Amino acid sequence: MPDFDLVIRGAQPFPEIGIADGKIVSLKSNGTAREEIEATGLHIFPGVIDSHVHFNEPGRTDWEGIETGSRALAAGGGTLFFDMPLNAHPPTCDAESFDLKLAAAQKKSATDFAFWGGLVPGNIDKLEALAERGVIGFKAFMSNSGIEDFSCVDDATLRKGMNRAAKLKLLVAVHAESETLTSQLAQEKIAAGKTSIRDYLDSRPVAAELDAIRRAIDLAGETGCALHIVHVSSGAGVALVAAAKKSGLDVTCETCPHYLVLTEDDVEQLGAVAKCAPPLRPADVQNDLWRHLIAGDVTTIGSDHSPSPMELKTDQNFFKVWGGISGVQHTLPLLLTEWSAGLRPGEFQNSAHKNEPGRRPALQLISNLLSANVARRFNIPNKGTIAVGYDADFALVDLNQSFTVAKADLFYRHQQSPYVGRALTGRVVQTILRGRTIFKDGRITATGGGKLIKPKK
Repeated sequence: MPDFDLVIRGAQPFPEIGIADGKIVSLKSNGTAREEIEATGLHIFPGVIDSHVHFNEPGRTDWEGIETGSRALAAGGGTLFFDMPLNAHPPTCDAESFDLKLAAAQKKSATDFAFWGGLVPGNIDKLEALAERGVIGFKAFMSNSGIEDFSCVDDATLRKGMNRAAKLKLLVAVHAESETLTSQLAQEKIAAGKTSIRDYLDSRPVAAELDAIRRAIDLAGETGCALHIVHVSSGAGVALVAAAKKSGLDVTCETCPHYLVLTEDDVEQLGAVAKCAPPLRPADVQNDLWRHLIAGDVTTIGSDHSPSPMELKTDQNFFKVWGGISGVQHTLPLLLTEWSAGLRPGEFQNSAHKNEPGRRPALQLISNLLSANVARRFNIPNKGTIAVGYDADFALVDLNQSFTVAKADLFYRHQQSPYVGRALTGRVVQTILRGRTIFKDGRITATGGGKLIKPKK
């Protein structure tokens, strides 16, 4: 009888991994196996855990859907996603809406999955039922979400929600932009007939992000609630979080690949496919964000994959264009391209910043930001680390292989992304979920089979 169900041989930095019953059982395997994967020349990462995606099911599967979204994640080395509550219809704000999303994911997801619950005005008494269902935490918007049935919270509602979340021992994640400031600036621009890309960018300044982060931190300190600030776009925002954490508060933050590799100049060049909120920032703000990331002040990176049909991205009024970047498939390769910049500057395509000092992340930092830190922050057991007893979730990557992102290679329902045409280094060759290959050599090899993952209480 074979010693293992699967042995992966030759990958770095773990040249021998033995797997049985979907778990890592040995990192020194010399035994026999039912199946072997020869991975010499490849690097093995823990499967990417994307804690911030909008797959829009149920209700808006014409925007993306769990099937196509999870396949795109798998193609990028991902094995687990956390779906945000707002773009589903109904949004995931009570037990019934959770059950609808769960039924869809159990049928269609190629990867494991978890769900955020919504925190909106009027649903504070629904949070306990969501916690019982197993949500990761509760997501609130401090500015307009763009979705009619997912309202933003005022400070009083956020305080009540944080108090309830603290009792439930779950964290609150916030979209931190000041509704007062962003709505006022937007209304002034629109009233003056100023609706260009530049006008939109100017209507959502870094100051709006900083104001909301400060208020969220104050409320977290007052209520004792664990807080996670999503998609922080500026180094100044990260610095506020780092200072709060140093003072003893349970506060962390996430940034996204687009804030690290694209700037506001790209929005003006690419248009609607690069619109997001908070918006992309100037190069100097981006460089400051990188400095804080390298210093360890950022805890996680999520894609904030937020797709839509192309017809929602064609209005001449840029304020009316749906804001969301499609990127779940390339989070890991984008970061690996930054890593590779210092190794082969002659081949690195992003020449605008290839010589920026202190901008090359280590492979271990990338792994932590995309996997280990995510599992740790959200109390996910047995995920995110290559160690005995953990789930056998892996991304096998050729660090030396360069490729250009092409529309035809996107697994999204709508083949659009600001990264189309971009040269990347670090191709995902194979993705393995609990010992089972779900993506290999450009093809999805397994359908369904994903499981609901709940935080450990």
